[in-house]
Amino acid sequence: MKLSLSLNNVRLRNKLLILYIFSVFLPIVLTNVIFYNVTTENVRNQRMKDISRAVEQINNEFRSEVEDAVTISSVFYTDYNLNEILERDYQEPAAYVEAYDTYFRRILNSYTPVYASIQNIKIFVENPTMLHSGGVGYLSDEIKQSDWYKLLKERDNSYPIFIRTQQEDIYLKNDNSTSRNTFSIISKMDYFESKNKWQKFLKIDLKTSTIDQIFRNQNLQGNIYLIDDKGKVEYTTDPEVDWSKKSLAFDELVFPKDSIEFPSTNSYVSYLENWRIVGTISEEEVLKDVRQSREFVFVLACLNIFIPTLIILWISRSLHERLVRILQHMKKVKNQNFDTIKQGESLDEIGQLTSEFNRMTIQVKSLIDDVYIADIQTKTLELERRKAQLNALQSQINPHFLFNALETIRMRSLIKDEMETAKIIHNMAKIFRTSLTWGKDRVMVSEEIEFILCFLEIQKYRFEDRMNYHIHVDPSAKECKVPKMMFLPFVENASIHGIEPLRQGGSIQVQVERDADTLIFSIRDNGIGMNDQKVKQFYGYLESDEELGERIGVQNVIYRLKLIYGDRFQLLIKSEPGEGTFIRVAVPVEI
Repeated sequence: MKLSLSLNNVRLRNKLLILYIFSVFLPIVLTNVIFYNVTTENVRNQRMKDISRAVEQINNEFRSEVEDAVTISSVFYTDYNLNEILERDYQEPAAYVEAYDTYFRRILNSYTPVYASIQNIKIFVENPTMLHSGGVGYLSDEIKQSDWYKLLKERDNSYPIFIRTQQEDIYLKNDNSTSRNTFSIISKMDYFESKNKWQKFLKIDLKTSTIDQIFRNQNLQGNIYLIDDKGKVEYTTDPEVDWSKKSLAFDELVFPKDSIEFPSTNSYVSYLENWRIVGTISEEEVLKDVRQSREFVFVLACLNIFIPTLIILWISRSLHERLVRILQHMKKVKNQNFDTIKQGESLDEIGQLTSEFNRMTIQVKSLIDDVYIADIQTKTLELERRKAQLNALQSQINPHFLFNALETIRMRSLIKDEMETAKIIHNMAKIFRTSLTWGKDRVMVSEEIEFILCFLEIQKYRFEDRMNYHIHVDPSAKECKVPKMMFLPFVENASIHGIEPLRQGGSIQVQVERDADTLIFSIRDNGIGMNDQKVKQFYGYLESDEELGERIGVQNVIYRLKLIYGDRFQLLIKSEPGEGTFIRVAVPVEI
């Protein structure tokens, strides 16, 4: 309810703006932001999975090539005939050549064509009776200083080892082989206890080109690192790292801050234990697809905002302009300018409202011309008629000729020294002279009291000691104005109908007071009083709207007060037979 009231005080344009912001703009912006973030996260996660799978695939292919070499190594390791040939003492070179050609050469040459990744197979022996050539090398002191020999001697088991051959490794003295920087599988040949007279070592070299092909075959926009069990970089596709000339620790390499690592390990593989392959790629490259679609998302969001905005502006402008036009014409109607709205007819609610407004404006203008003006004329005639009635009432109470007659009698009384009679006649003349003042409808309270005093003096002259009177006027009320002869008929009624019938006479008390914005006249007599029917008759004059006709006196006064004050005056009458009468009249103060 409070929200409804608060929105009722908001202008239509602002309401439409609020509707647009919360129903169009914010939902579209939030939807596109959420869509972009969710899409980015999904693409990032998918890209991370793809890269992890690619690195894992590189690791699997690399391990597969190494396993091929290990498989060959196992065959040589368990070949009894081969071990027996390597342990035999040859008295003559011809005997060795015969054994070499018969078995040894065939077994050496049978694997190299099959496994394309195998570059060279060589057996190093201490047997001095063998010729050191054609895949057989002498285990010299220089060979014994090599890393792979030392590593094998350190181990107690017979598992083969995987190692990168350094450039200082020399297979045989004066050997001109160029395969100095490759990876090799090396193992002891001590499977048969009876054939361990001489030390024998098998060394299988892998082709570096095959390793390069494995590590560069994947479509990764990053670098691949082969790290040994000591944390050294044994191979990498990173052109910034010279892995072939010096050994570098992987942890010492410096990568960009947004680089992400993708490790792949070789668990449960003894000859590759603690070796791992790590791929590094920048986060920007991971999110490249999303970055490329950023402009598309932005353009789509702009279209989603721009097109609804144009439609809403178009519709809101149609609503707002026509409603403002109707409001402007309503204000003109308030100033009695009855112009109709000039615009093409439309079938929506505002168009219907405009048509109804034009119809109402024409009808109101017609009513004003035909009814209101005629009614004003009728009211004017009624006012003139009532004004004539008031003048007629005054003429009924105040006959002009009596004034002249009384003045003549008063002058004669003065000539004859009849002073009391002259005074009474003077009072009557004052009353009649005042009633003849036609242009003066309002008199001051002091003037009205003077009329009352003149009338009471005349009555006292008539009744002598049978009537007494007392008049009290509030000083603050003397300057107030009232209708002429407003209270005199009540005094006359109390004197003639209340006191005169009493043989012993009576008294009249007149009081005028001011209470804030109200003027209060009251009269009390101890005359014969009135019964309930007579009191109701007086109150009935307040409700009656009949023509006054020839009626005068109290009814005349009540009728005049109704004409002048409407319901703003009050009349109170209290009377009982034999108990006298109290009348109170309250009217608004006029200065």
